[in-house]
Amino acid sequence: MNKSDAANQCFLSGFSCAQAVFSTYCEDLGLESDMAKRIAGGFGGGMGYISETCGAVTGAFMLIGLKHGKVEVDDNAARDRTYALIQEFTSRFKAINSSVKCTELLGYDLSIPEDLVIVKEKQLFSTHCPKFVRDSFDIIAELLT
Repeated sequence: MNKSDAANQCFLSGFSCAQAVFSTYCEDLGLESDMAKRIAGGFGGGMGYISETCGAVTGAFMLIGLKHGKVEVDDNAARDRTYALIQEFTSRFKAINSSVKCTELLGYDLSIPEDLVIVKEKQLFSTHCPKFVRDSFDIIAELLT
């Protein structure tokens, strides 16, 4: 199984989109998978069902930070590289899916309880989100190599 398939399997097994993307790639960057799942745990559902940025996208953003993030106060080149990669990722994801916002991707606002019920009833998490996980993972795999 390739890592893109592994990320989707992680998602379909019950982890959030953010956890699936972040945890499947993080070990390549020196972070243990269980810790990655904890870190990414609040980012699914557009960040805790507030329906903002898709968790598959925020998971990728965290990977970019894990690899290139600024850790020295004077390392503005690392910050600039991180931001440039986030912008590139976002551009690619939007080219495929039109948006990075959970509300726009699913067509419902997960912060509204009635909309969340509809999304669950229509099984949009299992019919739409695996594509977003795969797209995110495929883009991040290209950007981090």
